[in-house]
Amino acid sequence: MNRKRSLMPDAFRNKKRRFGSDSLIGLPEHGDIADGPPDVKATLEYLMTLFPRKLFNDSLPQIVFKHQLYSLHSDKTLVDKQLNELRDKGELLMFQLGFDSDTFALVFSEDYRAKVLAGEAGKSTLGTVEKFLDKVLPGCLDLSFSKDRMLKHFLFTDSEITQLVKAGVLTVRDAGSWWLSIPNSGRFTKYFIQGRKAVLGMVKKSKYNEILKADLEERRTTSQVKIHIKYHIHDIIGAELVERIQTTSGTLLRFVDT
Repeated sequence: MNRKRSLMPDAFRNKKRRFGSDSLIGLPEHGDIADGPPDVKATLEYLMTLFPRKLFNDSLPQIVFKHQLYSLHSDKTLVDKQLNELRDKGELLMFQLGFDSDTFALVFSEDYRAKVLAGEAGKSTLGTVEKFLDKVLPGCLDLSFSKDRMLKHFLFTDSEITQLVKAGVLTVRDAGSWWLSIPNSGRFTKYFIQGRKAVLGMVKKSKYNEILKADLEERRTTSQVKIHIKYHIHDIIGAELVERIQTTSGTLLRFVDT
């Protein structure tokens, strides 16, 4: 897949921040944010429980988007700091899945490794993929790799790079460079986009283009929403596609018209 091709219509791209500190007070397991320093790893683990493994026959690692963390923690600087620490320790990988340039997917390294190896079992590309996982993955802070680096630093051959693309751990970025990739994630991307559009439509079609978050969570979803609705709610809040307002009746989500 050519990453230059946008996977999302402009209406569903992340919006620049348009509202202040309207964050909720509560516990991550309740889908709200807590006071004090964020525990980003715990929040990641909570969000990943919303990822539908069975929908993809347990073939994908659990995927969370960076901006979803911002729906649970108001201090973006601290969130980013802890994410960088997890990446530095080799616990977390970051991916550009082809959305707009500031949308990043997060996957725990061990989960990624396990799913990649399971998918490669019995295939001719297994040896090359194992080499990639052993040499490139530990301490990987890169989102993409140039041909020069793959050949001279990691000592892969042209043929091996072709095998890595075939296996799906790399995908073409442009001539002579590749994105780090999640194999077989195309169906997830499709479901994520159509689910986001559907859930955002629920907000937009509500009276005054707004709805209580608790009511949205209980809404009966259509066939367009295959991923847990709470996963999408954290997405549209974190991507600032809706404004979050505290009221006496609970948290109100209002469609952000641009």
